[in-house]
Amino acid sequence: MATALGYQECIQGYNVSYFNTSKLFAKLKMAKANGSYLRELAKIERQDVFILDDSGLQALDSQNRITLLEIIESRYNRGSIIVASQIPVQGWYDIIGEKNIADAILDRLIHQARLIELYDESMRKKTSINKE
Repeated sequence: MATALGYQECIQGYNVSYFNTSKLFAKLKMAKANGSYLRELAKIERQDVFILDDSGLQALDSQNRITLLEIIESRYNRGSIIVASQIPVQGWYDIIGEKNIADAILDRLIHQARLIELYDESMRKKTSINKE
């Protein structure tokens, strides 16, 4: 669904970036090591729509927690963020960890959010059942 929303925004002429969350954090860790971190954050900030897919598959370490806060803070009231996760929002506190940072992240994300919760089975699962 996040990809479809991003695709529609591209059609309408908006700049959209899509990232698998784990791969984004790995990329940004490398950027910190080679000195290009601020440049990468600036690229993220310039996008009209920023999509984080597969969020919450693993708990955040302290570095990724701060990185996520920096991304959310840099985009706050500047552009859209789409966060796709199989974890309900109530479970994000546990995934983010450290309560104060989780509060800061979720306050900024949820403040003007449109929450779309899906309760049906995965389309991948349904499709694979139909192929059998």
